[in-house]
Amino acid sequence: MALQNHCYYDREMLFFYSNGNQTKEDWVNTQLIPVQAVGSLFCIFILLSNLLVITAVITNRRFHYPFYYLLANLAASDFLAAIAYVYLMFHTGQASRKLTVNGYFLRQGLLDTSLSASLANLLVIALERYISVMNCKVHSNLTKRRVTLLIVLVWAVSISMGAVPSLGWNCVCNLESCSQLAPIFSRSYLIFWSVSNLVAFLVMVSVYVRIYVYVKRKTAVLKVHTSGSINRKRTPIKLIKTVMTVLGAFVICWTPGLVVLLLDGLNCEQCQVMKFKRWLLLLAVLNSVMNPCIYSYKDEEMWATIKNLLHCVGNGTRRQRSSKANSRPLSSGQDTGVSQPPSEETKGGEEEQDIIKT
Repeated sequence: MALQNHCYYDREMLFFYSNGNQTKEDWVNTQLIPVQAVGSLFCIFILLSNLLVITAVITNRRFHYPFYYLLANLAASDFLAAIAYVYLMFHTGQASRKLTVNGYFLRQGLLDTSLSASLANLLVIALERYISVMNCKVHSNLTKRRVTLLIVLVWAVSISMGAVPSLGWNCVCNLESCSQLAPIFSRSYLIFWSVSNLVAFLVMVSVYVRIYVYVKRKTAVLKVHTSGSINRKRTPIKLIKTVMTVLGAFVICWTPGLVVLLLDGLNCEQCQVMKFKRWLLLLAVLNSVMNPCIYSYKDEEMWATIKNLLHCVGNGTRRQRSSKANSRPLSSGQDTGVSQPPSEETKGGEEEQDIIKT
């Protein structure tokens, strides 16, 4: 009972790890260094790829629509996820035992906020695509004001989810309710966090299934009124593949971790939740690696814009290395950097129109 009537905010995390029987360190330096090296490579890719997505949306006026604003916000959340994971990697192992309570809340809060923001953005993007497809339009009728409010709501909810434990929903004053995976988080909070995210996941699955059924119905109607060759050309295969890729990536990356968190919250002593702790976390972060690939590479115009940006950076680097080039004024074509050949823009626009029309 004494443990329940006293708070331990002045203790280092070693005290809470000992309380949860986690005094044995799983990672020695020979194991931790390779993990940090590989994790850093992932984070560098996440940072650079999502920065390119954000830059592409800002610089290309054809992306100034609700869907792309939300896409840029997803990239921003994944950008934060990379920063949070870098912070986590270099504050784990023996370093985590020396953290203060507030330091641990900061470490986990950054991670929970970024991952919650990624999930919330995926859900909002799914809803925006649903509105667009159901109205047979390329872009939804959401105004900039409404899109801004959605983005603010996403971050408000995500920051709240990440800050709740530090605001009091923890076990610092009740050690008997502490979880294994997060030694100062209450098991009840883990249940709330995992269940709320799983519910959001189910909602997103339902939205995409509805889109899939609608597209399949429209495709069946199209088969009756068009020739085989035209029908094959206009069948929205890319939309279907994108939906299935998004769902598959999310299920693989998120579901195992959420299930393990739920089992820990339910105090499942036979589940050995600590065994896969770091691997499940890495798997969840991989979703941030996949997002720019799924939402950007699948969009030919976005991919063309990103390649143009990279080409511009490469040309700029070569010009800086060449004194002869630096002595010449840049041509108008070199100045723009984000302009695209008309054929690429027309192709991208027509392709998206075909998807929605079907």
